[in-house]
Amino acid sequence: MARPFHLGWFTHFGPDEWDAPFASAGGSPWDGAFHTDLARALERACFDLVLLEDSLAVSAEAGGTRELLLRTGVRAPRHDPAPLSALLAAATQHLGVVTTLSTLLYPPFLLARLVSTLDSLSGGRTGWNIVTSTDDAEARNAGLPALPDRDERYAAAQEHVDVVTALLDSWDPDAVVMDRATHTYADHTRVRAVDAPGPRHPVAGPLTTVRSPQGRPVYCQAGGSPTGRAFAARNADLVLAVANGPAAMKAARDDVRRLAAEAGRDPDALRVLFLVAPVLGETEGEARAALARSAAHPTALATTLAKFSAYTGVDLTALDLDAPLPPPAQLLAGSARGSLGTLAKFAQVDDEGRPSTKPLRELAADAGTNSSLDLVGTPEQVADQLEAAAEEVGGDGFLVTTPFHRLSRHYVVQVTEGLVPVLQRRGLVRSRYTAATLRGHLTEF
Repeated sequence: MARPFHLGWFTHFGPDEWDAPFASAGGSPWDGAFHTDLARALERACFDLVLLEDSLAVSAEAGGTRELLLRTGVRAPRHDPAPLSALLAAATQHLGVVTTLSTLLYPPFLLARLVSTLDSLSGGRTGWNIVTSTDDAEARNAGLPALPDRDERYAAAQEHVDVVTALLDSWDPDAVVMDRATHTYADHTRVRAVDAPGPRHPVAGPLTTVRSPQGRPVYCQAGGSPTGRAFAARNADLVLAVANGPAAMKAARDDVRRLAAEAGRDPDALRVLFLVAPVLGETEGEARAALARSAAHPTALATTLAKFSAYTGVDLTALDLDAPLPPPAQLLAGSARGSLGTLAKFAQVDDEGRPSTKPLRELAADAGTNSSLDLVGTPEQVADQLEAAAEEVGGDGFLVTTPFHRLSRHYVVQVTEGLVPVLQRRGLVRSRYTAATLRGHLTEF
């Protein structure tokens, strides 16, 4: 039997499934009520965390225009996840809330101050999903002429993380003394300047916020390229991953743990969660019919092409739908943009580094769920597959996302009140919270 594993939820501050039969928020979840309901449902199911993805540009990657992205609503609009994180934390008592914040847009001092404040507001349930951004439009929105190349981007990100960490550590845990006799609020000897500002991100410090409950919020990272994976191994508490099946999942987890050991870290200090998108029904036939309906949606192909063009930095709409995809490294050759790991997953690259020979149309259909495992069936059947994969991979858990174009309350209920109780009865996931912080949830088992 597999040991207990962790559960997270992957979403964003964007439209719900507004044009589906079970649409709920009508495509206007901008007051946060839709996501607040989601967070409360996840907490009832004892999830470790919800992760709010983000994008900082309305990409024109697909066809050189923003039309496809806006028509499908798949990557735009996106509202700021940081205020939503505070709202979700206020609406829950245990659930961790991880916010995506780009090292490209946020200066280290501003980011450190923000995540420290969120950690205090949540009572120690905050995480930072570290991204470097992969789109020239995002770079221009950050005031840069173009996106730096991948090596420079990660070098700058490493310095950024080091400076943020130094700022978060600039207040000792016992710096606030509130000594009535001497009328001293904080002991100045326990609050320090930052001694080693980097050339890209010079700061003076100390941070203006007191030390938060976790001190340093949980660091998350999802680098899929060799450079990104090494960055995650060096910095992350929580590694977010996507792969093609259990063998590839095990290889990815083993590799990041090896890199962590080479960086002088304890590999057991990392948690690697794999993205999955279960399709659920009362019968397997019902689940497969739901998947078929989603694949037949009028915007299904356009949605997938728009989404993965923005993710990967490659205009997939310009390629022949009935021909195989060229190798990912070839598509990204000479480009600073895009995510090699995401493109490799889309291309179904095997363990030998060879992309699938399926035509692009089939790859797009397969990628509609963007799941590491093919999970279609009843809650019991999907639970069987998750249990088997966890045992084979030796993994730490799963990050659930919707298999459909957008998220609906109907799907949330299917997972939290259908699948999770089966996993709980098998002892595979927690049935109650025992820790007070997000780091405590992740290190509980």
